[in-house]
Amino acid sequence: MTISDDEKRFSFGANWARFLSVLDEEKIRESERSLCEMLNVETLSGRSFLDIGSGSGLSSLAARRLGAKVHSFDYDPKSVACTAELRRRYRPDDVDWSVEQGSALDAAYLQSLGRFDIVYSWGVLHHTGAMWLSIENAIGRVADGGQLFVAIYNDVGWWSRVWWLIKHAYNKFPRGLRSIYAFSVWYGIITLNIVKHTVLLSPMRAIRPFMEYKPRRGMSKKYDILDWVGGLPYEFASHDVLVAYFKSRHFDLINSNPSHGHGCHELVLRKQKAIDD
Repeated sequence: MTISDDEKRFSFGANWARFLSVLDEEKIRESERSLCEMLNVETLSGRSFLDIGSGSGLSSLAARRLGAKVHSFDYDPKSVACTAELRRRYRPDDVDWSVEQGSALDAAYLQSLGRFDIVYSWGVLHHTGAMWLSIENAIGRVADGGQLFVAIYNDVGWWSRVWWLIKHAYNKFPRGLRSIYAFSVWYGIITLNIVKHTVLLSPMRAIRPFMEYKPRRGMSKKYDILDWVGGLPYEFASHDVLVAYFKSRHFDLINSNPSHGHGCHELVLRKQKAIDD
């Protein structure tokens, strides 16, 4: 369930541009904290960091502030502009942070970048239209002994297929109605959960996750919802399938935060040393 027509592709860059208006120091620090937590480090000093699909540029900024030498790229020109804007705001003339346009599906481009201590791609590779190819390309950029940090949507069976249709409908709506549709879906799901759990005599169990929702990595609830409802292309995989795939490519799982719903599995993997490509 993928699409190749850019007319139907969710405007990730436009969404990130709006997100920059609400970005503050608290969100940046949360992004740093999340990176450190998943990578199990206190600093990235002396390490190289490739951000595949940099989006807003927030994760790249966090990695740079933690001491990494960063290369950021994105397919969407507006996302590239967002990342460049964060670099201009917070790290002007920083020679250890480069930003450019590129595609996770362009193997020649990726090979030209060399290899990195950390290859990072959060919630991106499942939006390329060719998820497994983009994963393979990302794998090839990890140095021996280096780490790969990815987040991929969970496969929840038939619900994932329904969710593809929901996303497809979002991108068919006139632009002025898309936000209304997205939040209608969000609150519609809340309502359905309340009905379901009221029947089961536990209505608060349904509403609590939505009331307590707190975006991780310094993100914003509003723009997370728009991305969640509208993000096309859209693919998914179970945690077990992902772990087995990476193991077959000589990567060991060192940290993970599996999703049990529609969200993303977060996986941090280490490439085994002295393995031929």
